Amino acid sequence: MKKIVCGILLGSLAVSVLTGCQNEDSGKTPVTLNEVAHSIFYAPQYAAIELGYFDEEGIDLTLVNGGGADKVMTALVSKEADIGFMGSEASIYTYAGGEEDYAVNFAQLTQRAGNFLVAREPDPDFTWDKLIGKKVLGGRAGGMPQMVFEYILKKNGIDPKNDLTIDQSISFGLTAAAFTGNDADYTVEFEPFATGLELEKQGYVVASLGTESGYVPYTAYCAKKSYIEKNPEIIQKFTNAIQKGMDYVNTHSAEEIAKVIHPQFKETPIENVTAIVERYKSQDTWKQDLVFERESFDLLQNILEEAGELPERVPYEKLVTTEFAGKAVE
Repeated sequence: MKKIVCGILLGSLAVSVLTGCQNEDSGKTPVTLNEVAHSIFYAPQYAAIELGYFDEEGIDLTLVNGGGADKVMTALVSKEADIGFMGSEASIYTYAGGEEDYAVNFAQLTQRAGNFLVAREPDPDFTWDKLIGKKVLGGRAGGMPQMVFEYILKKNGIDPKNDLTIDQSISFGLTAAAFTGNDADYTVEFEPFATGLELEKQGYVVASLGTESGYVPYTAYCAKKSYIEKNPEIIQKFTNAIQKGMDYVNTHSAEEIAKVIHPQFKETPIENVTAIVERYKSQDTWKQDLVFERESFDLLQNILEEAGELPERVPYEKLVTTEFAGKAVE
């Protein structure tokens, strides 16, 4: 039986603390997964949960919404979580900071950014130079959403520091609410917030950061080196379940996927979930397999370097293992 603790709604960013949640009579292995956000962007994971793939693998999963990669990594390091799901930049920062029992990435889920640029008015002819001189609600410094945004700006000849104003003062998950009463011209949003703004006629998607940035290793699963060494069978079973979820979303329609994952997003109308899934499917968001390739890791470090967030390059062999993704059930 799955257990889900959602620590983020529009008005709350608290990290949930779990006590007494394990089903000791299930005969399954308890695993706590801390995710960076609860978003339709991660549909394969929720398909794996709702279709019982973790149960099939003998895992009793507890899902916690951490509310940002920094908070997920904190939970992982403090052993409040067994597995973390976030941008892999967090594992690079931890390793570069000298942590001996660092986080190792073992499965990559998404291969494109999952956020969108939202404007005040519809703009079917949007071009990136329209951001010059404007104010944008952005993300946390050093986080993947902000770094990918800056990466796109630079690709289009725009200086993120001098050609526009990027407000990074608003907490993760609250920018959409802030945008409705803010003086910003644009905001960078994940789903379902981007679609929510459109439905409220408070904002309109004018560009996909996922399409503009190209293929980037946006989110991956990781665990502490010691946990993987002690529990390789758990990591393999977990990876198998995620691969089954990935296979499902890659072989079914947006309508079918939305129906399966809707229990994870009960407050979002099914037609909205369907539209969001289709938006992500159409931009080739999800990988076919979970293997975190060297080229993707190198690109990630390039993005971090360009953002001025990488003190030194770190070795792929230390922070990535492809052993489990390579063996995952298809």
